[in-house]
Amino acid sequence: MLSVIVPTHESERILVRTLACLVPGATAGLVGDVILADGGSTDETAQIGDVAGCRFLEMPGSLGPRLGAAVDAAKGQWLLFIQAGAVLDSGWVAEVQPFIDRAPVEMAAIFTPAAPLSAQGSVLQAILALLRARRTSLSPGRGLLISKSLYRALGGYRDCAGTEADLLRRIGKRRLAILRTSIVVPALS
Repeated sequence: MLSVIVPTHESERILVRTLACLVPGATAGLVGDVILADGGSTDETAQIGDVAGCRFLEMPGSLGPRLGAAVDAAKGQWLLFIQAGAVLDSGWVAEVQPFIDRAPVEMAAIFTPAAPLSAQGSVLQAILALLRARRTSLSPGRGLLISKSLYRALGGYRDCAGTEADLLRRIGKRRLAILRTSIVVPALS
């Protein structure tokens, strides 16, 4: 079973599309629970999570301890960390399930980046950005699929700047598979 952990903070406007892309995993029996690790939202983030059947853990403060608390609450032996607003391609379940079934627990995986959700920029700029992102496999924002045992063996997310990049470095390229499923992340405004 897979536990999905979504760090949130004032995420009501972008959370629905992320939760919607997880529905195929829930209907296939892959996703056992979704946890919103919230940093103290004052908008409707909690209500959206409640309607979608998510567990809402509010823990203002840094990201590392917040994600650690979500892992402690997670039911699954595999974890999927995905940022609020990110969307996985519709076929993600068909790739993630076999990975979980066959990969050693010492392996982790990230998704292939797609063009950001933005109406600005040319097609050429989007293609160049995609090529740069594929070349840098340890770049954050690509979702992370990791066994709970590997997450804990590595010490989890630390309370530091660049929390996600830090964990990816500790996993290392040798233990990190790149899944073909693409992930679209929200453009920074």
